[in-house]
Amino acid sequence: MAELVITSPSNPRLKNLVALRRRRAREQQGLTLLEGYDELALALDAGVVPRTLFSCPELMLDAAAQEDVVRRIADLGAETVRLSRAAFEKVAYREGPDGFLAVVPAIDQRPQDLTLPGSPLLLVAEGVEKPGNLGAMLRTADAAGADAVVAADPVTDWGNPNVVRGSKGTVFSVPVASASTADTLIWLAEQGIPLMAATPDTEVLHTDVDLTGPVAIAVGTEKYGLTDTVLDAAAQRVRIPMAGVVNSLNVATSAAILLYEAVRQRGRA
Repeated sequence: MAELVITSPSNPRLKNLVALRRRRAREQQGLTLLEGYDELALALDAGVVPRTLFSCPELMLDAAAQEDVVRRIADLGAETVRLSRAAFEKVAYREGPDGFLAVVPAIDQRPQDLTLPGSPLLLVAEGVEKPGNLGAMLRTADAAGADAVVAADPVTDWGNPNVVRGSKGTVFSVPVASASTADTLIWLAEQGIPLMAATPDTEVLHTDVDLTGPVAIAVGTEKYGLTDTVLDAAAQRVRIPMAGVVNSLNVATSAAILLYEAVRQRGRA
């Protein structure tokens, strides 16, 4: 079958791509967008099979070398569509697009669907509002070797294009799940995984608790932090020492510090 070519920015198929930037459209269709060559290659390595790939050779940084991804996706049975530069720039959501935009299945997983090792290291993000922060936490979770990230009472979905972009595609390689805070706490208790809650309202430093066993590290909203529900359920409340005038860090930065303290302790152990 000949590859479809779209040159007009007003083509009806492109309007549907733009619609997938909205959460309601993603949830109704069970699809999301993945833009960028590096992110797409990582997702493919993680086993993601795109529904459709929209590409623009004129925007590719190295068209000759990157055409292998187009062929790889076509070999998976996915539709491939070529776009003119004007058409691609109409649907791209990144600044400086590199000519790759794929429609992929949305991520819809509950904590009960996760497969965990014997002594898991988890990150629980409660009510995090900014997609960029959630994406940054995924990059850290990937780098630190965390076993999963759970969004509790999520404000945004894993398929938000800015989560995908902020995560550099690791949203498709790091196991993720979503659930209410109540269901997340029930699941952790059933799994026998202690909860460590980050809060400035404690004297216990994050370096003073044992993180070598199974643990779920919890961070909360950018403005208010963790809810009392999570704090009351925590086996440990810890704080990151602050020498300045503010009493907390950016939530993604806090998550990185706490995860890498667990990595440090586990490496030493």
